[in-house]
Amino acid sequence: MQPRKSADDRSRLQKNVLDRRSWTTREELRIAIVTWIERTYHRRRRQDRLGRLTPIEYEIIMTAPATQAA
Repeated sequence: MQPRKSADDRSRLQKNVLDRRSWTTREELRIAIVTWIERTYHRRRRQDRLGRLTPIEYEIIMTAPATQAA
């Protein structure tokens, strides 16, 4: 990952998770961070193994033929 991209991601995480509230336990914070990464970051990031599509774009392409066949 490029340094600038990494800094942007950290600032988004800071703004959208860490600054929103105080966390009672480290476990709550860990779950909030993992949830944010899975819901926000991974769904929008283009994946090399998916032909440079986002996971959502890939899912749409792959489910359309299955829906039409049914």
